[in-house]
Formats: sequence, C-alpha cells, structure tokens
Amino acid sequence: MSHNIAYSTADQADVLAYLGGAGLTADQRRRLAGIRAYADARQADLDRQGVDWGLPVGEALDHLLAQRTDSPAECAGNAYHAALQIIIDRNASDPSHLATWSKPATFLGLLGEELRRAGVPSALLPMGFLFAGPPRGFPHLPASLDGYPAIGHLPLAEAKPTADAYRAALPLVPEEFRHDLGLLVKMLDFEHEEWEYARRNLDWYTQDTLFFSLV
Repeated sequence: MSHNIAYSTADQADVLAYLGGAGLTADQRRRLAGIRAYADARQADLDRQGVDWGLPVGEALDHLLAQRTDSPAECAGNAYHAALQIIIDRNASDPSHLATWSKPATFLGLLGEELRRAGVPSALLPMGFLFAGPPRGFPHLPASLDGYPAIGHLPLAEAKPTADAYRAALPLVPEEFRHDLGLLVKMLDFEHEEWEYARRNLDWYTQDTLFFSLV
C-alpha cells in the first residue's frame, strides 16, 4: 500500500487557538463550522469504505477542542490525527504533494542512514521532521494503528539549513536516493524563499511552520 505525503504552511498559534484555548474570535468560530463539516465528510468517507476507528472523526475533533485525547478506542490515534489534520488544513496554505512512497518509514530511514554517512547532522534527517508529530505545545496524540495517518512538522526557519545540508550530500548518496532527495531539496528551497519573501513584504504574515500530512 502506498502512502502520500503532502505539506502546507501555517502559524502554529492559529492551529493551537482551537485546542482548548481561552476563546475563539468571530472569524475562528466561523472557520470552526467549516472544520466540523470537513470532519463529518471524512467520517462519511470512512463509513463508505467500511472503516471503523471506534471513534468518529467529529467526536475526536470535539475531544481536541476540549484538550482531550483519552479515548480507549483501539484506533483512536487515527481519528485524533485525522481531526487535527483538518484543523491544520483549514488554517494553512493550500496543500502541495511531496511524494508517494510504498513504505515511507523504511525508505526515509535508509535515506537518513546515507545522509548521516554523508555528514548531515542527525537533527536534520528527514525522519526527524516528516514523522515528528505535532509541534511542542500541542496535545499528545496516541499513535495511529499501522502508523497512518501521521503528522510531521518543521519550523520554516530550519528549511534553508536543511536544504543546504541535503544539497551538499546529494552527490555523495547512492544513485537510487538522489531523485527523492532532490525532491526534498526543491521543496525546502521553495518554502524558504516564499517564507523570506512573505516576511519582507506582507505585514500580516505570521506563518512559521511546515506541516506534513502522511496518509
């Protein structure tokens, strides 16, 4: 089974505002109605597929809004990850597709080993952000059964040093990893350039994080 990895940019504070915060603004309350609709649509799609996580996505959303992630359902982690991803998506840039891999954790683990041999610091290896989970300060989510859906993140301030390290390693890793490593370099370069442009030219811009969705 293949897994798709997509990414978008957002302000962590915009997402955290929904997770048991002190109160939502009028605009956030309006957006919450859309978030609920997307959660219901996701659950309807799961129902059509005959997938039962034991915790409806809409109920998982309510738990997150109340700062709860304590459902005893075996697949509660799946529902919590799906609900949080919807909150992220409704507060982020339009998502872009990064890659499709049959076994992302296996492939990225092997790529990480090659990058480490090429001199890339452990803190910059792709498993460290693509499978990082939500940022610090977000609720702890139980792991999804079988590992997907999953959420990753990378501060936008770290996009350039990561891209630079990967670019330097590109000619040093085996040929079979270079195309996919090149995809990561291209994505990180583009997002860094967009971030720098927005910070210079848009006084309303506050996005600080790359969020990754693995399904």
